Amino acid sequence: MSIAQSFMEILAGIIHETWYLFEEAAPYLFLGFGIAGLLELVVSNEKIIGHLGSGAGKFSSVLKASIAGIPLPLCSCGVIPAAMSLKKRGANNGATLSFLISTPQTGADSIAITYALLDPIMTVFRPIATFITALGAGVTSNIMEKDVTNTSLSNPVMLSKSEDTTNQGCDCCGDNCEQAGLKKRGFDAIKYAYVELLGDIAKWLIVGLLIAGFISYIVPEEIVGGYLGGGIGSMILMLFVGIPLYICATASTPLAAALIAKGMSPGTAFVFLLAGPATNAATITMVTKFMGKKAVTIYLAMIALFALIFGMLLDLIYIKLGIEATAIVGSASDLLPAEVKTFFALLLAVMMTYSLIQRRQSNECQDCS
Repeated sequence: MSIAQSFMEILAGIIHETWYLFEEAAPYLFLGFGIAGLLELVVSNEKIIGHLGSGAGKFSSVLKASIAGIPLPLCSCGVIPAAMSLKKRGANNGATLSFLISTPQTGADSIAITYALLDPIMTVFRPIATFITALGAGVTSNIMEKDVTNTSLSNPVMLSKSEDTTNQGCDCCGDNCEQAGLKKRGFDAIKYAYVELLGDIAKWLIVGLLIAGFISYIVPEEIVGGYLGGGIGSMILMLFVGIPLYICATASTPLAAALIAKGMSPGTAFVFLLAGPATNAATITMVTKFMGKKAVTIYLAMIALFALIFGMLLDLIYIKLGIEATAIVGSASDLLPAEVKTFFALLLAVMMTYSLIQRRQSNECQDCS
């Protein structure tokens, strides 16, 4: 095989993995943008600033963000638009990082699958460790960051269009006026989520997914399972594999169960369960772009530190209790059919293209003026 053929094969493999990751992420990304639009519709900027902004306190805002993120069923890509929306609307860096960590690591679906494929200890341990990790990262960020207000995103804290224009120029009255105002706010919220916010992050999301596709193609799962016999060395190796890899909390659970069944320590598997869903190349790219290098350093360092601490603690718990870690080997059935994933991927690709064109035209108009 010639060099050109080898290169084309590698390129095709990376593109295939990238599209596969995009298909897996697309429904959750779509849901994430929908949640961002819902936040825009029902939660005022004053509430965002009051609960998660710099004036809310370095600890209180992080605590609320850590708790709020745990039950939401969003993966590490789906959480990006919701978190960036909070940041854009006044949340401080610590609260945003806490939300980015707590949301993708757990959710109602992943907790249920953890109970089904692993055991009650891991089921209880997982959300507790997630909460503490998110809280620690957020507090650390707010302590180390001198300026925790929103300065890195375009269009910083401002009244949303829906709030600013509601009931203005309305020549009706009573219920009809309220309904007209609500419809306008709903339309503005959809436009905000699927055009403005999507346009803000589309380019960087594409870059991050390409990096994730490259890593997924180069690092096969077989190698991951071959060097993870237990101990701190295995945990560190799993940490380096899990951090850049795109895998959601639900999808990571069957893999962890299978690896534990083959002899991996539960602590080593938990490092992957904690670090894998919380981070990937796309999320790292987004945090670096919109929150800065210091924020992404804190984000990664805290996840790595707490993943190792909780991994060793979990192994110690099993040893002290005299429990042999066993799991029901199997794989969770896909929650969404392949056709649904492909539909959302194609739909989101069209919407991303449109939002990028709109953003470029908007920038050109600003340059002309």
